[in-house]
Amino acid sequence: MKSKVFASLAAVMAVSATCAFAANPFVDVPTDSWAYKSVVELADAGVIQGVDGQYFQGQRSITRYEAAEMVAKAMAHMDKASVEQRALINKLADEYADELNNLGVRVSNLENRVGNIKFSGDARVRFQHSSDAGLKNDDAWDYRIRLRGVAQVNDRTTATVGISTGDVSFGGNGAASENADVFADDIKIDYNFGSPNWNLSLGRTDTYVLGGENAYGYQYGDVFDRAELKYQNDSFAVTAGYGKFKEGDIAGDSELTLDGVKTGYGEIEGFFGNGSAVGVYYNDFSTAGGSDRTAADYYDVDDLWGAYASVNVGSKWNLLANYESISRDKSDDSVSDPKVWIGKVTYGSVSEEQKGSWDAWLEYIDAEKGALIGGATNSWRDDSVLNGVTSWGVGFDYAVGKNVVLTVGQTFGTEGKNGLKDPDEFTDIELNFFF
Repeated sequence: MKSKVFASLAAVMAVSATCAFAANPFVDVPTDSWAYKSVVELADAGVIQGVDGQYFQGQRSITRYEAAEMVAKAMAHMDKASVEQRALINKLADEYADELNNLGVRVSNLENRVGNIKFSGDARVRFQHSSDAGLKNDDAWDYRIRLRGVAQVNDRTTATVGISTGDVSFGGNGAASENADVFADDIKIDYNFGSPNWNLSLGRTDTYVLGGENAYGYQYGDVFDRAELKYQNDSFAVTAGYGKFKEGDIAGDSELTLDGVKTGYGEIEGFFGNGSAVGVYYNDFSTAGGSDRTAADYYDVDDLWGAYASVNVGSKWNLLANYESISRDKSDDSVSDPKVWIGKVTYGSVSEEQKGSWDAWLEYIDAEKGALIGGATNSWRDDSVLNGVTSWGVGFDYAVGKNVVLTVGQTFGTEGKNGLKDPDEFTDIELNFFF
């Protein structure tokens, strides 16, 4: 292990050595050794001290804590390092993160000094079946790949860039098509005002859900360009924003989408010590007249308000209730002012980081015709079993390995409401990979 760490640090520290011909401090490193120059540079920079101040002992394996000490000392010279060298030291910091923390060196602080970019992503292979939704045979299979890069610009600012393939059907054999295009679904700057409680977020987000992350996510959950200000502490959060829906690449390009519709929104949430939360939220959709009619005009949608409660019972159970009401005129596609009720019971908690963790859930939806707008939600369900239905659902999530989660969901007892016929039951099976 010593040769690997030594070689990496030697490459990084080459830029910071004050003198390439400093005196050799170690009696067991001859001047004709392949490592002589690097050893002298690292010793002169104070990264290595050797044993008893006289011996380098190059054949001895070092401990992880010794390696972590070398990495921590190398961080002091990062202001002189190149981009490539910073990337190399980031890898070492990630490798020895636990040891650095035990030594009292916070990796997050080191990362801030380095100015690194952290990359992550996920990949999903999914099977969905519903005859009514046209999801059968080859069209029942699709995949999606997303990549994310988050850069710590300074102590107050982070920048996020993400790209996605969207949902690509295996039925098209991956051929070029609109839904197979790779597009930027996450481009934003987040800024706090010197306090972690205040955050201003500007730009595009990949998922906008009316009701926040604690609600069911029944309404729009797709690409959204916005400016959003949020204050949050341990007891409550207040969010206000204004933006434009950018539906199309993910959820379809029909004229009856929310693509281009603008909205102002606000939300107030309260949090409790056991992880429970309650909240209310409101959206005001903008409309246009004449040739500038937007999707909101076609939908006859004016505003929306909702409320939710997510209550933890003990350490295993969660009870969720969510209500929404939309101001919308009666039409062939909607009843007047449609409403939706959602209830969900979850047992357990799955974590992609912990192999073998799992949860199981049961949910019920009562949604009047026209209550679903925009065509994209965070629900596992297809639109055919979300709009104008009463429907049950059952499923589970299981971490089959670290960073690999299997999700299975099945509807049952689904019936049409407001004159709609009973839809076909819906099956969803997903295998998600995180990296």
